[in-house]
Amino acid sequence: MSLDIQQIDHLAKLARLALSDEEKKLFASQLASIFGYFQKLQSIDTTDIEPASQILPLKNVFRLDEISASGEEARQKIIANAPNKSNRHFVVKKIL
Repeated sequence: MSLDIQQIDHLAKLARLALSDEEKKLFASQLASIFGYFQKLQSIDTTDIEPASQILPLKNVFRLDEISASGEEARQKIIANAPNKSNRHFVVKKIL
């Protein structure tokens, strides 16, 4: 498939590009080769091939959240490490 300069001008206008005459000739030949490759791809029979969104097998690597019993001693140690605390709670600045 070959593209003429008018088609390149139209594409450049749509993309809001200012192209020189040399760039127009270069892009015309490059786009023609790209479209030629697309035509080759269109000729391939893909009737028995299922669509794929991923080519690599992916799996979830996150662990499930599990509730674990923590005793009062563990809670006290955690609160003891807090810079600001009030009884059994952390004290933080307001965020508005």
